[in-house]
Amino acid sequence: MIHLLTKACERAAGATLKIACLTPCAERDDSEPAANRRHFLAAASAIAVLALLGTDRSSAQQQTVTIAYQPGADPAKVAQADGLYDRVTNWKVNWRRFETGTEVVAAVMSGDVQIGLVGSSVLAAATSRELAVQAILVGDLIGEAEALIVRNGSKIERPEELKGKTIAVPFVSTTHYSLLASLKHWSIDPKTVVILNLRPPEIAAAWERGDIDAAYVWEPALARIKASGKVLLSSKEVAAFGSPTFDVWIARLQFCEKYPEIVTSFVRVTGDAYATYRNDPTAWDAKSPQVAKIARITGEKPDNIPESLSGRVFPLLSEQLSPELLGGGLAKAVADTSAFLREQGKIPSVLSDYAPYISSKFVKAALAPR
Repeated sequence: MIHLLTKACERAAGATLKIACLTPCAERDDSEPAANRRHFLAAASAIAVLALLGTDRSSAQQQTVTIAYQPGADPAKVAQADGLYDRVTNWKVNWRRFETGTEVVAAVMSGDVQIGLVGSSVLAAATSRELAVQAILVGDLIGEAEALIVRNGSKIERPEELKGKTIAVPFVSTTHYSLLASLKHWSIDPKTVVILNLRPPEIAAAWERGDIDAAYVWEPALARIKASGKVLLSSKEVAAFGSPTFDVWIARLQFCEKYPEIVTSFVRVTGDAYATYRNDPTAWDAKSPQVAKIARITGEKPDNIPESLSGRVFPLLSEQLSPELLGGGLAKAVADTSAFLREQGKIPSVLSDYAPYISSKFVKAALAPR
């Protein structure tokens, strides 16, 4: 081994000296050739050791996972802020922020992102097109955290007064699905309403300019427009109509198959974060360190975060396996959502079975004794 290292050092030193000759003469000091050679040999030794250890760029890239998140408040952002995902997986985690689930799916399918959070309607649209993604964990059941807000002075007091008004919503999102489901429930033809496709930041800007009469959106844009509007209904009420919405963590199928242990670790950390919040929600007040961390990541005001958290239900890992969620309910909900989207002309077709796109094995592995 010593002989191999010596030879490697000599070869590396020779290569380094050749590179050094490209340095401009003004930057070279020929008065101390021995010292320069010692520096070159030290650098060459490090290069040789790295080469013999087999360290290369491709292996380093394999130890990196990119996770997409959205700006809504949730307990997992505390683990994100604390770097807990990195420590548990022993991988470097790159976090990328997206404003909508459709952007997340596009990034996952491009290979730029391996794990990401999307809404139920986005999951339905993606799986109906048979994209290679898999639902690995229910992020939350959406309640009052998403709502249809009408502007003060818009003269909208009842649902039927939405006719002829302009409503903004991100298309193919959970709020878009909830809006269409609500209009159907109220027997309002969507063609009698002007529905604009805007991302949450654009909704807030359009609201402030006075361009729209109403909007169905989530935090932090929701808090901004509520300041000069009122809630006509929330997604909790839409769920009571029979059209529930939820957020789901998905992963690229190829990544699930190649690195199941990383997906399991992700699920475990996220589930533990949910359990910490569920154990004592009142401890997560506006002045708590947990809320401060969420605010730093989302940009949301700390005073708004406790209400935003309470507007969602974060299922424990043990609850994830129930018949209502990964045990069958999620597949049915995705099928029902897909059928509705197909009826509305938002997707071209539906599948006979959505179960293959939903996996409970990572939750089961996360629940196994450690």
